[in-house]
Amino acid sequence: MDIAALAAANPDHWARAACIRTLTLDAVAAANSGHSGMPMGMADVATVLFDKHLSFDASAPDWPNRDRFILSAGHGSMLIYSLLHLTGYADMTLEQIKNFRQLGAITAGHPEYGHVKGVETTTGPLGQGIANAVGFAMAEEFLRAKWGKKVIDHYTYCIAGDGCLMEGISQEAIALAGRQELSRLVVFWDNNNITIDGEVSLSDRTDQMARFAASGWDVFECDGHDPAAIDAAITEAKASAGPAMIACKTHIAIGSSAQDTAKGHGALTDADLVSDTKAAYGWTYPAFTIPPELKSWWESVGARGVGARKDWEDRFAALSAGKKAEFERAFAGEMPKKLSATVKALKKQLSEERPKVATRKASQMALEVINTVVPETLGGSADLTGSNLTHTGGLGTFSPEDRKGRHIHYGIREHAMAAAMNGMALHGGVKPYGGTFFTFTDYARPAMRLSALMGIAPVYVMTHDSIGVGEDGPTHQPVEHLAMLRATPNMNVFRPADAVETAEAWELALTSTTTPSTLALSRQGLPTVRTGHKTKNLTAQGAYVLADAEGKRQAILMATGSEVAIAMAARDLLQADGIGCRVVSMPCWELFEAQDEAYRKRVLPGGPVRVAVEAAIRFGWDRWLYGERGKREKAGFVGMHDFGASAPAEDLYTHFGITAEAVAEKVKSLLK
Repeated sequence: MDIAALAAANPDHWARAACIRTLTLDAVAAANSGHSGMPMGMADVATVLFDKHLSFDASAPDWPNRDRFILSAGHGSMLIYSLLHLTGYADMTLEQIKNFRQLGAITAGHPEYGHVKGVETTTGPLGQGIANAVGFAMAEEFLRAKWGKKVIDHYTYCIAGDGCLMEGISQEAIALAGRQELSRLVVFWDNNNITIDGEVSLSDRTDQMARFAASGWDVFECDGHDPAAIDAAITEAKASAGPAMIACKTHIAIGSSAQDTAKGHGALTDADLVSDTKAAYGWTYPAFTIPPELKSWWESVGARGVGARKDWEDRFAALSAGKKAEFERAFAGEMPKKLSATVKALKKQLSEERPKVATRKASQMALEVINTVVPETLGGSADLTGSNLTHTGGLGTFSPEDRKGRHIHYGIREHAMAAAMNGMALHGGVKPYGGTFFTFTDYARPAMRLSALMGIAPVYVMTHDSIGVGEDGPTHQPVEHLAMLRATPNMNVFRPADAVETAEAWELALTSTTTPSTLALSRQGLPTVRTGHKTKNLTAQGAYVLADAEGKRQAILMATGSEVAIAMAARDLLQADGIGCRVVSMPCWELFEAQDEAYRKRVLPGGPVRVAVEAAIRFGWDRWLYGERGKREKAGFVGMHDFGASAPAEDLYTHFGITAEAVAEKVKSLLK
């Protein structure tokens, strides 16, 4: 690679791209930590993209119709931090660059949504970003159809590396994008042939261009260091009818002694290496110094979108007051005022009619009324629509033929579904929900964790939530998944006991803006336990007294989901024997934990025996059994202690001892 020839061929471009490269070298060296090579290798592509194609305004980072730029290869975070600083984003100061990867700085090791304006999503777990990008592009297609091109009409650009493309989630994502013909999605493949272990050929021989083409993408390629070739490829990609992949042939850590080696992937901190690399670039300025003329040029790039943004604001201002209010409401994540009254009316009907239905069916019943009053919901399922019951009447199917359709067929792709939902939520203007079996939380989990980490609020509809799955056996019977999700910070896990609690859970999930929700829903029919109508959303308290003791309170039964009815039956047995028993339904531990101590004490007073009932493992229950004024010697658990088995559900509950009789006996044994 003749660096001097590259610089001589395009001196202005070379100097501009060198700003990214040298800031990267300086920041990584100062931190003695980071990934230098990718930002150095992709600086040319990023410079051309931001200069000639990306529609954005650095002074208005949240402009709804901006192009989205996603760095899926998040380890190369100094690429985006450099771009944001150079183009004039107010929060990305030089001081933040100097404090790269340090405590309190917004320049974290991997880009974090909410910490930095201009960072559209948290990336770093490889493959998540490209799958997020698919969700961004799907949201754009839906909203363009809904609002028209004058309001929504933009591109989603994504830089992905070999690591992103090796992760299995990428195949799910690109297949979904190809099927959906997402013409406003452009992915740059940083084709540098290097991973941490060495050359890609050590572990992979995939023809990535053929792979994308086979999935329905339009595929282009360019020299990733030739600005004219990069510009031409982007122009072609934008004009293509489907999603576009541009294979950018690049040199990792270009210009350094680590170029084209595994060492170039990591932190280039040696002082001589940094000095020699800058010399090869013809860069003579001190560390963290960008010459005024170059900084001025980059800031002009950041301001170039002001006109487009103001034109959009004029078009938006021309909308009717009602349309403007609806658009702003949806992008703010606020629910329509009708939602509360709609849920209350449904709850009243359910309490009166007392249906015995699976909570997955109750979820569909709730969605039937919710989807009529919340027009921004975008629902779907990982090929389990008839089991998850995520589809309701009149939604239509989101497809290239119907961009206004609101139900998405994700295929058997839990990884991509969950990550795409994150992209939709981050785009704004839509409220995504998606379903699969609860046991396949294992597949959706990486994206669910990122939902919680980013503080966004998609809704995960997880059905078939226990051994109540029955004959499909232990592979499909989740036992540890409730504990796993409850251990996740900033995740609300709802396990409703009946149709009323399910409706309440949906209301809470939809009104949440900073916490994702998981609805763990039963396969088997459950009786209505909330037979007296309450306008108040009791599930919002996390736990509440469903039935109190008659006479002296000697025992408290705590249960969730399908086991609440079992606890109620056990209460009848105990009361018949003169043992006063309270039943506490605990549909959402996280919300109960957030209540003040006075309320928690009213629900779980000290003194009585406590028994928890849940068709899952015990892990986590001790907090409520002998924390919160409970006593270890007066606490018991009725539930699972191992994996399930294949048999009809009722046989399994008997086999594993999760019955009203077993609960009553457990209480009696603790009272002795």
